[in-house]
Formats: sequence, C-alpha cells, structure tokens
Amino acid sequence: MPKLREGGILLHPTSLPSSYGIGDLGKESYLFLEFLKKCRLNIWQVLPLGPIGFGNSPYQSYSAFAGNPLLISIDLLADEGLLPRNVLDDYPSNLNMDKVDYSRVTKLKEQLFRIAFKEFKELPKPRDYFIFLSENRFWLNDYALFMAVKNYFNGAVWNKWEKSIAFREQKGIDYYSKLLMEEINYHIFMQYMFFSQWNLLKNYANTLGIKIFGDLPIFVSYDSSDVWSNSQFFDLDINGNPLHVAGVPPDYFSKTGQYWGNPLYRWDVMKKDNYAWWQKRFEILLKCVNIIRIDHFRGFEAYWQIPANEKTAVNGKWVSGPGEDFFSIIEKHLDKLPVIAEDLGFITSQVHKLRKRFHYPGMKILHFAFEGGEAEIIKALENYNMAIYTGTHDNDTTVGWYKHSLLTKPLVLKYLKEYFSINSSTNEVDICWKLIELAFMSKAKYIIIPLQDALSLDSTARMNFPGTVGDNWTWRFRKGELNDIIINKLANLSEQYISQNK
Repeated sequence: MPKLREGGILLHPTSLPSSYGIGDLGKESYLFLEFLKKCRLNIWQVLPLGPIGFGNSPYQSYSAFAGNPLLISIDLLADEGLLPRNVLDDYPSNLNMDKVDYSRVTKLKEQLFRIAFKEFKELPKPRDYFIFLSENRFWLNDYALFMAVKNYFNGAVWNKWEKSIAFREQKGIDYYSKLLMEEINYHIFMQYMFFSQWNLLKNYANTLGIKIFGDLPIFVSYDSSDVWSNSQFFDLDINGNPLHVAGVPPDYFSKTGQYWGNPLYRWDVMKKDNYAWWQKRFEILLKCVNIIRIDHFRGFEAYWQIPANEKTAVNGKWVSGPGEDFFSIIEKHLDKLPVIAEDLGFITSQVHKLRKRFHYPGMKILHFAFEGGEAEIIKALENYNMAIYTGTHDNDTTVGWYKHSLLTKPLVLKYLKEYFSINSSTNEVDICWKLIELAFMSKAKYIIIPLQDALSLDSTARMNFPGTVGDNWTWRFRKGELNDIIINKLANLSEQYISQNK
C-alpha cells in the first residue's frame, strides 16, 4: 500500500489580490482555496499570522497569539453591516497591486476599522463575542492593553513607557486600563473580527479537504505583549532590557553570523509550571491551523546565546535547550503534535535525534540540496519523513536562483538530464518546472511549492531576503494569474506522483 503523500502551495495571505492594497481573508482567499482544490493539492502553507512589528515581518510580531488586523477583510465587514458601502467607494483606487505599501495601507484600513468599531459598539453583542472573550482571556486583555498603551506612547518600545505601566505595577494597570478603555475595546474588537473571519476561512478549507499549514517561530519579539506581560519567562535585567539575545553563529554565508535580537527564554522558570505558556501557544495555534511548522526547531536542542551588548553574533555560545523534556510534557497535555520541524542550517546529530524521537518530519530545500552536492540531493529526494520545497520564503524564486547560481547550474543540468529531456539551452522557466516535478517525484511525505515558482516568476517576486530591510514581505500576485495552464500542470503532477490523490 502506498504511503500517504500530500502537496500544497506556500503563500502568505498578504500576497493575495485585493482592492485594498494588501491580501486579506475575503473573497480572494476562498478563490485561492478553490484553486488548490482544482490543482488536486490539499495544503495551504502560510507564514506567522500575528500583528506585524519591525520591518513588517511576520516573524517580528507584537504577539505570539493575536492575529494581524491588516488581514481583516473590509468587504466582509461591509457584508456584516459594520461599514456602509458608500464609505468603500472613497477608498483610493491607485494602490500598488504588485507590492504592499504597508504604511499607506495601515492608515487607510485603520480609518475603516475605526468606523466599523463605532458601529459595532452600538449593536447588541452576539453570543460568540462573549465566547471569544472567555476562550482567549489568557492573552487577549494583556495584548489589547499593550497595544493601547503603545499607541498612547506614540509607538515607543514598552520599557520606555511610564514606569508604573512598563513594569506592570497594579496602580499603572488600573490607571491605564481606565484611561484607555475605549482603545482597549477597539483592539479586542479587531481580534474578534480577525479570528471570526479566519475561522470561517479555515472551516471552508477543511470542508474542501484542504489543511492549513501554519508557522510557529521559536522566539518572540522583544517589543511584544508576550515579553511585557510575561517578563519572568525571559532573560531580562531589572530594567527590562535583554541580557542575552538569539541568533546563529558565523558560517559559510555570513562571517559575523546572524544577530536576531530576540530575547531568550528562561527555560528553568518555564519548566516549573510545565511550560504552561507554551501549552497555550500550541493549543491556540492548533485551533487556527492543521499543521505547524516550528521555525528554528534546533533551538529546542541548543540555541546560540549572544550577549545583548554585542553588535554581531560572533561572540555567542551554544546553550542547551529544553529538549526532549519539553516535547514530552507538551504532548502529554496536548497529545501528538502535528508538527514539521524546520531543521535547516547548522544541524547536529543531537538535533536529528530530538526530531526523530518524536517522529516529526524535517525539511529539505532543493536549492540547498543542489548547492550541497550530490549526497545532499539524495538525502532530499530519498527520505519519506520530510517536507520538500523548491525554496521557501527566505529563498530566491527558483527562476531567479537558477539564473544567478552559476556554480550550481552544471549539477542541476546533470541531475535533471537523468529524468527529463533538457539541455544547456533549456530556459529558466522550464528548469523551474522540472525542479517542481523533481520535488513531486521525491519520496517526501509533503511537497510544498512557493506560488512564485508555480508562476515561474523571477527574483523580483522574492518574498524575503534575510538580513535586509526594504521590499521584504511585500510581494503580491494579480487576479487572473492562476490560470488553467498552471492548474493543469499542478493537477497532472499531483495525479501522477501523489498517491492520496489517485
């Protein structure tokens, strides 16, 4: 009997088409699910869904629990009677359809959100609103207060606020909760609307037989409600400043390593209550998604600890993480986790041992495999308990990668010639589709293709260039690009290679 295999597309919702300058949870997200169904694919992988902070990165969020308000659909708010249609007629029509202008979109959508909130206040509250408040009290009130106070202090990092609220003295909590009650309720409303819309979308996906594949970054942003409201769990000094931060050591790609700057956990403190904060994090995320990618999984075995006053990651050291004890306790409380471990980069035998102990699939990237030589290609193609990608959000598109990878081209051609009719004059688009097919031909349990590769796009469609700021996280596709040619190609590959769809 053939082993179960599943295929899908990596696409963050911000990249969907819409008239509002950014993809959202409205009509186009439902059409994308129907596109996946036509392609005979059953996974939609997204990036972290939280409210974005520094650099508009979904990996630098103001909360590990909250949703990104920018993903709330304006049209769905109007459908609920929270926005008059004539207000939508005034929304600018000259927005960039190819890139998200976060600054402009945030201002424009917030104006409409404020109108919707004003309308919502006047209406009788539905029963599910009170259920939402109850089910999310673990994080919701702290998050809403955090955002309200942050806005009050003009966006300042929390340890720069007035002392009584920065360090959560009861008098500060009481004073600002009363002073900013309206703003707190606004942020609660925004979260209610996000999760209402998201849950409808996820339910529709699941009725189509499509799984949502979410993302859980191991570390959280310093400037977040999580650190502010749970400072005892983080490696901070008495003034609330990080003592040590996260990153990765120097390697072939970076002589100074990567200095991420995220605060590190005090795992010894977290263990005292059986990692209750993490239990809630998994529990709440699993209500939103069907599968979880754990970003930087190796950090649970050992993480790179950098003194916070350093400018680079050079002078860090490896420190043991919570390891097997952590996942044993989490799974004791939540049962078997539907997890895929991102195990890229500097991976030791101990990291592999931890992943295999819990039977979590790992990840393989074809770009990296070809750059690593034939032995790495074999590892990528011959293992079942893996998710295989052409590239991820951090990679160049496959067309761009092949075009610029002059040293790798000969090996790519040599390998693809064993399976396909190609030669040195074969263009980048055809090579891209052969690499997509190679991923489908692999033995991997999961085959995930970035939408940019299915669209055969070049480097201008790259989602993120790690270590840089600028146009990262802005790429969008346009209506009409998901045409029958692409549908037929992907459906044929799925029909031919993925046993569950035969």
